[in-house]
Amino acid sequence: MSDTQTLIENRPPSVATLFLERVAATPDAEAYRHPVPPASGEGPDDWKSLTWAGAAERVHAIAAGLIELGVRPEERVALASSTRVEWILADLGILCAGAATTTVYPQTNADESAYILSDSQSRVLIAENAEQAAKAVEKRAELPELTHVVVVDPAGAGTDDFVITLADLEKRGAARLQQEPELIKERVGAITKDQLATLIYTSGTTGRPKGVRLPHDCWSYMAKAIAATGLVHGDDVQYLWLPLAHVFGKVLTSGQIEVGHVTAVDGRVDKIIENLPVVRPTYMAAVPRIFEKVYNGVAAKAKAGGGAKYKIFQWAAGVAREYAKVTQDNFRRTGTASAPFGLSAKHGVADKLVYAKIREAFGGNLRACVSGSAALAPEIGYFFSGAGIHILEGYGLTESSAASFVNPGEAYRTGTVGKPLPGTEVRIADDGEILLRGPGIMQGYHNLPEKTAEVLEEDGWFHTGDIGELSPDGYLRITDRKKDLIKTSGGKYIAPAEVEGRFKAVCPYVSNILVHGADRNYCTALIALDEAALTAWAAENGMAGKPYAEIVAAPATVEMVDGYVRQLNEGLQRWQTIKKFRLLPRDLDVEHGEITPSLKLKRPVVERAYQHLIEEMYAGTREA
Repeated sequence: MSDTQTLIENRPPSVATLFLERVAATPDAEAYRHPVPPASGEGPDDWKSLTWAGAAERVHAIAAGLIELGVRPEERVALASSTRVEWILADLGILCAGAATTTVYPQTNADESAYILSDSQSRVLIAENAEQAAKAVEKRAELPELTHVVVVDPAGAGTDDFVITLADLEKRGAARLQQEPELIKERVGAITKDQLATLIYTSGTTGRPKGVRLPHDCWSYMAKAIAATGLVHGDDVQYLWLPLAHVFGKVLTSGQIEVGHVTAVDGRVDKIIENLPVVRPTYMAAVPRIFEKVYNGVAAKAKAGGGAKYKIFQWAAGVAREYAKVTQDNFRRTGTASAPFGLSAKHGVADKLVYAKIREAFGGNLRACVSGSAALAPEIGYFFSGAGIHILEGYGLTESSAASFVNPGEAYRTGTVGKPLPGTEVRIADDGEILLRGPGIMQGYHNLPEKTAEVLEEDGWFHTGDIGELSPDGYLRITDRKKDLIKTSGGKYIAPAEVEGRFKAVCPYVSNILVHGADRNYCTALIALDEAALTAWAAENGMAGKPYAEIVAAPATVEMVDGYVRQLNEGLQRWQTIKKFRLLPRDLDVEHGEITPSLKLKRPVVERAYQHLIEEMYAGTREA
């Protein structure tokens, strides 16, 4: 048996156990950094540090406080908060109490929050602030199981017997620990690997969300498997901003505990650009939309700088892509990421002019980024690869604890999601669907045995609903969602994500695009433009100061986007080409339910909302 297999097969039953082991091993090492905004409200944040021992003191107090409130093993404690250090401490407190965390996105409305709290039978809700607490208080009559709401930032919340502060919970816990100092060690010691640890409700595109049951063993396995990949080091600094209510963000906390590196935590997406030079991370996980925004921002800035600057950028972008493709291909064949002298010389010039500035914007220390949750357009991946920002695409689902595949460090291949994590099995079904089996797979959907039986076979194989292909040496390429594949009326199959990804690599102003064409005789697209990039373009084209909706409706804007659509079509098969498009009056967003909190497009929602535009594009036409 290899060292990796031994490491994984001899894993402890829970991440709570791993946390106690980490605290015992490196109590004085830095665990977390978190921002504290200035009292005046102006100026940069002050970043504070928390050691593993300091974190444990708070985690144990939270755990004992929950036990004091009457929370028993496997009972659910809901957590409704944005990404912040208290989310991690509260989650670990719940796990160390032997309870299970129900994750709730802070953007979830009161009705859906109440459904999740009711369906999960959550006993306690830990809410970030008055706004999150109010959702439960408002629906209290519908939630007989809910005994307490604990508020992290209590300003405006109004406390009573039902609503208490996190500080008060920790005080109660500390007092309980004075009486029973071994309480947490005993609770953690009693956890079994099959005991429920987390209930994550997937944001369904139709109907109610489904609760995915992930036992303690899933997270313990993920922690050991991530460490076994060798991608994460003990001296790393991770910048964690992803929503922790989402499985992708959550799995990163498990890997960090096993490896013991520093994590800087701040979920404010509008602060990413400001935080990167301060945090100077060595690795960061993100979703493709972030890389698209950075790429579009760099391209738009170059364009605004005049024709010469834009030409230099376009040249450098072409060199980056060529360099990435050549070096990755050479590494695959020879084990060395080399390039011919002429290309290396051009790359060196482009590095000084363009790439070095991009790396500095990411903090200057970035060894790699991990991208997941949706497909990254290969042309954008190759651009960053050539610029020295190595994006390791990975793949997994809520039902597989997030990290089933990841690209292996230097041997990464843009356009693939890499190889399975140690201990995870994969096979491709006859219809191309990806099937997974291993310790990361869920127990099933909460209270939904029929839905569980639809995707989980008795022998453990999980049907992902994604279509893909494996290379001879085990790299997986995702081609599309099984249900998202378009079949035109002419019988041709089209993967919309592939066309959409190509457009994002071509047009620096796009934010979201949805390709439509199922049962139609040609493809059309709904396109939403990025407000910041579009506003800068408008200022250069006689529309300075005009509102977004007016700029989008302007003939000059439609003409500009039409140029990019024609450029896209040049590289597509005839049946894939976009014959018509419409620009949306606003960008798609989480609030309108058009994208998930992890920035995935909800196709049915968007198609329903803009059905009139889709019909308009097919009105009065018979043949493409």
